[in-house]
Formats: sequence, C-alpha cells, structure tokens
Amino acid sequence: MCRCLAALVLLLATPLWPQDPGPPPPATNARFGFSYKVLYGWVDRTAAMRADDPSKGQVLLAAFEHPPEVTSDSVNSAVIIAAESATSYPGLKSAVDYFGPLTELTGSKGFTVVNQPYMFTVGSRQLPRADYSKPIGKLTMYQSSLAMLSKGYVVSFTFIASSEDEADRLIESLTLSPIKSVH
Repeated sequence: MCRCLAALVLLLATPLWPQDPGPPPPATNARFGFSYKVLYGWVDRTAAMRADDPSKGQVLLAAFEHPPEVTSDSVNSAVIIAAESATSYPGLKSAVDYFGPLTELTGSKGFTVVNQPYMFTVGSRQLPRADYSKPIGKLTMYQSSLAMLSKGYVVSFTFIASSEDEADRLIESLTLSPIKSVH
C-alpha cells in the first residue's frame, strides 16, 4: 500500500507533458562584446556549423527559424554571427573593406546589392551595413550584413529574412557593448 501511495504521489507531482523551457537566454560573447536575443522557438545550430579548423573562421551563433534541413515554401529566417581572422583579407584596413569580398561572395550565390555599405547604428555603436536580395521562386530572400573589426578579427553579423522589415527586426535583437575609451 505504501509503495502505491508513493507511486501515486510521484505520478501526481510529475507533469504529463514537457514543461515549456521559455525563451532561450541571449547568446553572449564577451570576447567580441555582443549579445543576441534569439527568438523563442528558433533552432540553434551553432555547434553543427562550427568548422573543424578554427583558422578558417568560427561561427559564434547560427540560429534558424526552423531546422535548415526542413524544406518549406517560405524563407528560413536566420542569424549567423561569425569571426574570421582579419589577416584572411589582405589590404583590410576597416570593417567597410570587408564588404568587397562579401559582395563578391553573395553575388556568386545569386544575391544582388540592394544597399551599398552605409553606416548603421546599433545601440551607441556605428557599424557598416550592406543589404542584398535574391529571388527564390515567388519569394525574395533578403540578407543584411553588418561587420566590425575586433581583436584582429572581422566579426560579421548576417541576418536572412523574407523582407527588409523582418531583417531590421532581427537586427534589433543585437546588442553591442559600448567601446571603452582609453584615458
């Protein structure tokens, strides 16, 4: 009888469905001074997208609206934040210079430039940003990319969305640490 009562108490204390874990905590990177609040329900694929050879760059965050392997008739919105050694880009003197090779790469993937690099405010910081688009069937995929130089690396923030407005909303979840002044 005692074992049955203990089992009943345990059964009543155990939820019959999984508890909602709530929204994920922000992805924070103290080294490069940013955090990103991943949207609730999005899929984190950061570990799966990390290169075996960190000298080729490192994915710091890769989050998708739905798993990339799932086919859909909509744009799979995404946020990809990566760091690459600045020495990988000969002649790179500022973050704006990164957009030459980036525009070349996006062009090879079928994207066209919507907005050439321009300065964009994130919190109290100004970063260069460029916007691209690519028709995919009846849809258009938008990519907005921002970049900064930090500690010998180019840190790129790439936002994939189904509209320019959605890309802007995704960027709003990015927080950058203020630049510390040296006295």
